[in-house]
Amino acid sequence: MCCFESFYLLNSMTHKNSIFTKTATTLLVAAILMTASCRPQPPPKHSVLGWRPIASWSGRGNTQTDSFNIGSGQWRIKWETSHEQSPGKGYFRLKVHSLVSGRFVETAVDHKGVGHDVVYVAEEPRAFFLVVESSGIDWNVSVEEGVIGDQEAPR
Repeated sequence: MCCFESFYLLNSMTHKNSIFTKTATTLLVAAILMTASCRPQPPPKHSVLGWRPIASWSGRGNTQTDSFNIGSGQWRIKWETSHEQSPGKGYFRLKVHSLVSGRFVETAVDHKGVGHDVVYVAEEPRAFFLVVESSGIDWNVSVEEGVIGDQEAPR
């Protein structure tokens, strides 16, 4: 029997049972409201930081990269050097510049020899480009932007 049939049945009783009818109706409405509020709640979520690929470059020698936009202000540069011609002689320097003004922002990497690392950059959101100064070594560079997302908490 559905709740509407129960309600109809209770209302169709005679008025001499009106206290019973009012009590039963109140209990029925309370039961319906409690059942509706007992639905399972979605699991709680918490914010996590993820990394979205923006661009990557590789080469040997000096270059200036294409420009790229950073909208969040938080980003990182993953870099790696390999195949050094003469051990101890190769170097890799990576400079960050603002595309808006062309001004130098920071030297992100200044490394001699083979290596790899991740450099984190926190700057106002805008367009940037990188300047690579390198000699006697191959290099790879990738830029990733920090993005905030929601993740369900473990149950």
